[in-house]
Amino acid sequence: MIELKNVSKFFRTKKGKKYILKDMTLTLPSHHNIGILGRNGTGKSTIMRMLGQIEFPDRGSITSDKSFSWPLGLSGGFVGNMTGKANVKFVCRLYGKTEQEIKETIQFVKEFSELDDYFDMPIKTYSSGMKSRLSFGLSLSFDFDYLLIDETLSVGDAKFRKKSKKALLKKIETCNVLLVSHDMGTLRDICDVGIVVHNGKIRYFEDIDKAINEYVAINKQ
Repeated sequence: MIELKNVSKFFRTKKGKKYILKDMTLTLPSHHNIGILGRNGTGKSTIMRMLGQIEFPDRGSITSDKSFSWPLGLSGGFVGNMTGKANVKFVCRLYGKTEQEIKETIQFVKEFSELDDYFDMPIKTYSSGMKSRLSFGLSLSFDFDYLLIDETLSVGDAKFRKKSKKALLKKIETCNVLLVSHDMGTLRDICDVGIVVHNGKIRYFEDIDKAINEYVAINKQ
C-alpha cells in the first residue's frame, strides 16, 4: 500500500508556485501494476519518484511498507570515472550482496546490457542509452516490491526493446511496477490499474483502460 496524506508538491516560477500536486490524499492498494498518465509537464516523473520515496513532498506525507527500485534508466547515481563493471559492483556492495552474488550480477548485467567492451570503460564515455541499458539490467538483478519505470522501454533498437519488455514481464511475476509511459499498448500489456495526473490532482482507476480513456478525454479538452 502507498498512502498519500495532504500531499502538496510545487516548483517556484516567475509567476509563482506551479503545483504538481495540491493537498492530495489517496491510498493506492498493493499488488497492482500502476500506470501513471498525464499530459507533458504535469509532473508524472516527479510523482513516480515521490511514490517511490526518492523525492519528497513540500507538504504532507507519503508512506509505504514496500521497497522500491531506483528509476530504471536513471543514470545520475553512477560514478562517471568508474567503469560500468565497477559501478555494478559498488551498488551490489551497497545492497549487501555476497561476493558470489556480485559475480553473478556482474555477469548478468554485462550480458543483458550488451555493452561488450564498454562494460569495462568509464561511465563518462557512455551515451545516455548505454547508461539506461546498464541501469535497466542492474535493476532487474535486484528484488524489489516495486520497479520504477520512466519510459525506459523505449531505449535501444527494436531488438533490445523487445528483449527489455520480455525481461520486465518475467520480472513482474514476482514484483509490481510503477510505470510512466505514453505508449498505451505498453500500459495495457503491463499495468492493471492506473492513475491520471491533471491540474494538481491524481485520480485512481481500478482498470487501466478507464485510466487511458480519462487521459484521452483530457487531451481532447
